[in-house]
Amino acid sequence: MIACYLYKYYQSLMKMVYTVCMLTATLETCESASDRCTSSSVSSCNDCLYRGPECGWCFQEDFLVGTALHERCDLVSNLIKKGCISHFIESPLVKVVVNATSASSQVTPRDVSLHLRPGCEVNFILEVHQLERYPVDMYYLVDVSASMQDNLDKLKSVGFSLSQKMQEFSSDFRLGFGSFVDKPVSPYINVHPPKIMNPCSDYDIQCRPAHGFIHVLSLTENITEFTRVVQQQHISGNMDTPEGGFDAMFQTAVCQSHISWRKEAKHLLLVMTDQPSHLALDSKLAGIVVPHDGNCHLVNNTYSETANMEHPTIGQLAEKLLENSIYSIFAIEGQQYTWYEDLIPLLPGAVVGKLESKASNLKELVVDAYKKLLSEVELQVESLTKGVFVNVTAICPDGSTSPGLKKCGNVKPNEKVLFNIKVGMQECHGLGDEAYIFLKPFGFNETTKVRIQSQCSCRCGSPAEHTPGKCLDEVTPPDCENCRCNHMEKTKDGQLPLRNCQADQMQPTCSGRGLCLCGKCLCDQSSLGRIYGEYCEMDGFSCPYYQGLLCGGHGQCISGKCECSSGWEGENCNCSVSTETCLTPDSRICSGRGKCVCGKCQCEDLRSSGQLCELCPTCESSCETYWKCVQCHLFNDFSETKTTQCNRTCSPMVHYVNQIFDSESENFKNCLYPTKEKCHHKFQMVPIFGGKQIRIFRYPECITEQSYFPTFILFFILTVVIGVMAIGILKCIVMRENHVKGESPLDVYSLSTKKDYFPTANEKTITYRRDRPGEMHIHIHKMPLHDI
Repeated sequence: MIACYLYKYYQSLMKMVYTVCMLTATLETCESASDRCTSSSVSSCNDCLYRGPECGWCFQEDFLVGTALHERCDLVSNLIKKGCISHFIESPLVKVVVNATSASSQVTPRDVSLHLRPGCEVNFILEVHQLERYPVDMYYLVDVSASMQDNLDKLKSVGFSLSQKMQEFSSDFRLGFGSFVDKPVSPYINVHPPKIMNPCSDYDIQCRPAHGFIHVLSLTENITEFTRVVQQQHISGNMDTPEGGFDAMFQTAVCQSHISWRKEAKHLLLVMTDQPSHLALDSKLAGIVVPHDGNCHLVNNTYSETANMEHPTIGQLAEKLLENSIYSIFAIEGQQYTWYEDLIPLLPGAVVGKLESKASNLKELVVDAYKKLLSEVELQVESLTKGVFVNVTAICPDGSTSPGLKKCGNVKPNEKVLFNIKVGMQECHGLGDEAYIFLKPFGFNETTKVRIQSQCSCRCGSPAEHTPGKCLDEVTPPDCENCRCNHMEKTKDGQLPLRNCQADQMQPTCSGRGLCLCGKCLCDQSSLGRIYGEYCEMDGFSCPYYQGLLCGGHGQCISGKCECSSGWEGENCNCSVSTETCLTPDSRICSGRGKCVCGKCQCEDLRSSGQLCELCPTCESSCETYWKCVQCHLFNDFSETKTTQCNRTCSPMVHYVNQIFDSESENFKNCLYPTKEKCHHKFQMVPIFGGKQIRIFRYPECITEQSYFPTFILFFILTVVIGVMAIGILKCIVMRENHVKGESPLDVYSLSTKKDYFPTANEKTITYRRDRPGEMHIHIHKMPLHDI
């Protein structure tokens, strides 16, 4: 949509009658200028302009007296703020000047002037109008070797019908004719004398001698004459397969007056052949080593240097075809069609068509090729200027566009193609006062000339760049009148007294660190820093350094003290006032356990550590960690609208609840926050999303002193009763077990009082078992042997 709007807007704009249009240039890639313009390495006005298009130089004599020379270079707005009158600021404008007075029917504008400074780009629009009917000049360049006999016979009758067909597209159609074979030297031809005169003598056919190129008929409207000339042509012959087509095409392109190409017409070069062409280095086979000089060498309409110069290179041929706006149409018969298909991308404005047997489709091939060539509009850029670059973007009639695209297809008659031309200058080196770029739509006879005027020099300089009373130029320009030192008292010899540059008579001029000009001190530059003051008695390098930079690189040294830039503080401006580097992911400063000093956390809680005080093993499990958080919310009466006030002391993920379960689990922890009057608030810590969520119970729980004693007595009585009951129950269980065994309590007692009896080592108990129930026990007592 933007491209379509631009296209319509420019169409309406071009209908306006204007003389010279001054267009303010659009700055595309001007870097950040503040640091670049104020660099301490700037030593002159020209150097200031080299810095960028936004830099200006103040040549006002009394501007910032006593300061370093580079202070005169800055942004124009800053120079005015510092007290420089705009009339004394050297800052040439970057602009585009379009001259619309040049008559044009196809390419607009024809003449453009660009005023450029290093580091900037400008844009302008080029319009190409495709007309409906053009004058057409068509030159037939035919291979007359023996293999082209049938095609040559067809050409003798096609001239009239082709002329009739072309009248549909052109009201002014002209035809010309030329022929070629090959270089008439060995090994391309048989150099035996009879074979030179008649290459076809072996076949009893009379052929003409081989030739490089012969211009037979200049462009003419007389179709009858064209037919007569073609009918007089005879075939020739050579020995090798490739022909000398490039030699013939080159002479056709450069010999403008011989061929009679018209400036206002479309130029078509129809090449008919069935073989590829020799390339530049092929000539060395014949001992020809002289490169082609790029000039016309027709003597009596015959190429005179064919046996002395090499074939032209493809680059030379493409250059001349472009220079003379010549479209090439290759009508190829046989298997060499693919060879020419590969050649087409290397030649501007070229198409290839397959020629059928006996050239039966020649008329249709030419008409289709012509229509295809006219439907494509391609812009060629010719620039030999160093330090300048050109980018082209085509805006096609259908609104399509693509950066870097220089070509539009399917362009219909009376449609217009727009090209957005971007020109930038990278540096002044290698540029004179003017440089040129030529923009040429291929096949059109109109060219746009772009004149580049580099804005790299100053009209006026600084007092240090000229002697008093003179400016940079020998003849003082009007703008430089105030460069002179004509407003101060001078001595008899015309010089200003040096005492104006001395603090007292005992001190050296400008403290020995400057130059006295126009009665004022111009301080020297020092690699250590700035020297300034009315007598250059002060400097800017006596302030403290940090990491090798004066004032840490974040401030200015003024009178021995650092004045820090915004966002920095400290004696040497090394402390950042920003707390962004101290914020945790949940936006707490130093995890709520410290303060941010110089952009780093200083942990106030001795238990915590880490870059953000985030490490605190004993803090995370302690309820006391969040007492401040609970206290803040209690102070604000659990108001939802005031929760943001507590975000600095605790996690913002705080919720108020009406009930909290007393049981704990791995997922949450119950805590108590003590308050006055022996009360406390319950709250829970629940882990969530890598942090903690705090749930605070809205209602406090209080315990009075009167409830302590009754509670104690109640627990004591319950303990005694439960103990007595337990003893009684145990005795009952024992008595019940004894009663089940059939033993009285007395038996139990008597058994328990007897001494337990156990067999000794000399006794043995034998037990006999019978089938019947019952047992027999026999106890055998063994006496010791010594008792017998």
